[in-house]
Amino acid sequence: MLTQPKQWLGRGFRRRVASVAVMGWVGGWLVPSATAAPPPVAVPPAPATQPDDRDRGPGPLLQLGPGDTIAIQVYGQPDMSSTVYVADDGTVSVPLAGNVPVSGLSPAEAGKSIEASLKNHKILVDPHVTVTVTQTRSQRVSVLGQVGTPGRYAIESNTSIFDLLAQAGGVSATGSDVIYIIRQDKDGRETRYPVDLKGLASGNGTVLTMALKGGDSVFVPKAEHFSIYGEVQQPGRFRVEPGMTVIEAIAKAGGITLRGSTRRVEIKRKLPDGSYSTVKAKFGDLVQPEDVIHVKESIF
Repeated sequence: MLTQPKQWLGRGFRRRVASVAVMGWVGGWLVPSATAAPPPVAVPPAPATQPDDRDRGPGPLLQLGPGDTIAIQVYGQPDMSSTVYVADDGTVSVPLAGNVPVSGLSPAEAGKSIEASLKNHKILVDPHVTVTVTQTRSQRVSVLGQVGTPGRYAIESNTSIFDLLAQAGGVSATGSDVIYIIRQDKDGRETRYPVDLKGLASGNGTVLTMALKGGDSVFVPKAEHFSIYGEVQQPGRFRVEPGMTVIEAIAKAGGITLRGSTRRVEIKRKLPDGSYSTVKAKFGDLVQPEDVIHVKESIF
């Protein structure tokens, strides 16, 4: 007889506890709470992605590379200071620490790398290393062709084409507006990248964002020309501009005289075998290097 009430009270007590589980106390009153949220689901972390070169910031102003000479100074340890070359594999030999990679690093970053190597080899507890570049050979670019002073020039990570040409004395009067950056890949194959200097100046260059690298060559070819004579205001020899047409070439020569004919224009053009052919020209025809344009007199 006594077991039934106990069972009933147990069931009632459990029901009241269950009801309180979905209630909340507010200001001393028991009120219904919001619907209980489902248990959180564990979300696996997103896989880490490796940023590409476009997401990275600009590199150090001065980067070390093979062939450079650096002075290593260890504070408080004059016997460990040395002047070394950066080897072909991009490392420098540090006394007691072995070969330490420094290629592509700034002098300050190279100093940190050497400090870490000294710590890892348990040579010094808290080393302080200073790296100074005494001679740079890796970050040099050759400038060839129609410039004031051809030669090899040192560059930094932010050196532009205009900066480099300024160091070389600028493009000469016979130089072309389209120059070439010549770069070798790891297999030794060369690739030429054209650079329109006028396009760069206007912000429309095809390789405006292309950075110079050590080992590059910049070639400034001789400007291509055409000749025009006959019934034009200023006969002579002029530069061939990219995409120049016959009518633009005539305008370059001051236009046709009063005696000239717009229908009697001929082009004498050199063929690959060295011979010449003469064709009747239309105003929309493209002018090629070494063309000779003849504007004849009107027959009426």
